[in-house]
Amino acid sequence: MKIAFIGLGNMGGGMAANLVKAGHAVNAFDLSAEAVAKAAEHGCATFDSIPAAVDGVDAVVTMLPNGAIVRAVYTQDVFGKAPKGALFLDCSTIDLATAREVVELAQAEGYEMVDAPVSGGIAAANGGTLTFMVGGSDAAFERAKTVLEPMAKAMIHAGETGAGQVAKMCNNMLLAIHMIGTCEALALAQKAGLDPQTFYDISSKATGYCWSLNDYTPMPGVGATSPADNGYAGGFASALMLKDLRLAMAGAETSGATVPMGEHAMKIYEAFVEAGNGGKDFGAIFTTL
Repeated sequence: MKIAFIGLGNMGGGMAANLVKAGHAVNAFDLSAEAVAKAAEHGCATFDSIPAAVDGVDAVVTMLPNGAIVRAVYTQDVFGKAPKGALFLDCSTIDLATAREVVELAQAEGYEMVDAPVSGGIAAANGGTLTFMVGGSDAAFERAKTVLEPMAKAMIHAGETGAGQVAKMCNNMLLAIHMIGTCEALALAQKAGLDPQTFYDISSKATGYCWSLNDYTPMPGVGATSPADNGYAGGFASALMLKDLRLAMAGAETSGATVPMGEHAMKIYEAFVEAGNGGKDFGAIFTTL
């Protein structure tokens, strides 16, 4: 397939490279010259504009920072420029209302589109082991699987349009809550006189088991290797976690859901980011304890 990939940041660069490895012809675009140069090194054809990148493609994949940018890219640079019949896959994590709006606008223009946010982080993006949560029709999901497969360990059809974004905001709210709890438990164990590694050895095999503890341990030198062992560099930035929590709170308000733990997690990450820690991995919340 010929695929345009728009947005070559920490996640998108690795995703586009895996599409090339799978034998797809990838047209790449980003505002960052450095990101474009890396994409070229991985075998992507690079373009100076989005309309040029989407010309003649079978599918367009976007990985962009927020809903306003997603709406602008599609309405100004993709609709009418990509061939009729092209499939659009937005893998960004954005607000539910915008996700649904952009899909409706795409359909009105004669295109099929899915929302397909991801879970897994930079390592999974580079390794082709992301989990995609896909919202859209059955037919659109079947088409999307061909594009997503080289980048994925799992592709799950969450439901109709917007369901992917709902799944992502709920997943990341839960992840934030788990991470804060994991950090608190590790700090408590240490301060109460229990060796943190011993606590890890116990809780990782008991009912405290969770991904934040077992696979992404936020305390340096304990448990699984994670950004904590590299000064909390890389990984999933705290500013991005805060963004996702705010999306979850907006979704909760719109749907009438009660999420007190989610609200508290957002306040904790707000204070952390406002203190200048937005670029640190979200497990760095441990340093506040």
